[in-house]
Amino acid sequence: MGDTSQRSLVESNKNGVNMVYDELDFKVPIQSEDYKECSDFVTTSIDEIFRQTVRKGRNKIIINTNLRYGLPMENINKIAGPFIEAWAHEVFIEVLEDGQNMYKLVHVEAQERLNMADVILQFQRNRKFESGITANVDVKATAEDIKSSGKSPNVTSFKRIRTAYVADSDYIFIILSLKHRVYCTKNLNTGMMDGIMEIVAHNAYDLKYISDSDLSCNPALGTGQIQIKDIHYVTLVERTTWEFCQLLDKKFISSKKGFSEWLKLANKNGWIR
Repeated sequence: MGDTSQRSLVESNKNGVNMVYDELDFKVPIQSEDYKECSDFVTTSIDEIFRQTVRKGRNKIIINTNLRYGLPMENINKIAGPFIEAWAHEVFIEVLEDGQNMYKLVHVEAQERLNMADVILQFQRNRKFESGITANVDVKATAEDIKSSGKSPNVTSFKRIRTAYVADSDYIFIILSLKHRVYCTKNLNTGMMDGIMEIVAHNAYDLKYISDSDLSCNPALGTGQIQIKDIHYVTLVERTTWEFCQLLDKKFISSKKGFSEWLKLANKNGWIR
């Protein structure tokens, strides 16, 4: 009896929150008509760039050390991220330096460590009101031979990504998942062991299209961290910018943060009028 009453109270509170939320005067972002085409163009281009890089055998990072017995393989995933990010940036730069590149990539800019994205890309594309597409790329490294490595990565803070979509309804945030394996070979010239990071798989996802069940909000970190539950198995669902903002809000409110904390952020960051 007690359990039933408590459940009814919780459901009543949730319905009350939903009613208050729905009655707020939101700043509703309206995306461009060709957003889906632009998103598909970016993700397809990035996938093809890395497919060609791997096909040409240019997918290895060689780490020279003076360690006689090679890299500490049991902890290699802790240092792999920065190497993989730097490699991805160089891949984009090589495409950019080819003035005739088929992807129409016209600008590549690495971002500082605390930015939401690791690399900003700009592609030339004829559109109704613009002549290009800007994509913010977040590089995520996962180890093929370490089962849990990078499986459930933090993507970005809830506050920052929610605000980004209000500031720019066509904001494109791409998750670039790069899977690698690491092994060591003996350098015949030095007698030392060289570490080889080899990128073996890649996937590019538009964050806005990742399914509800694949996303979560970890309330323990700052204003809450948006996470992907398993980056190796992601389902995509087409939705609008406003629908995604509502999904992000639902994730945050359903976490331990609750509606009152969400409302403070909404007022402070200009999500409501």
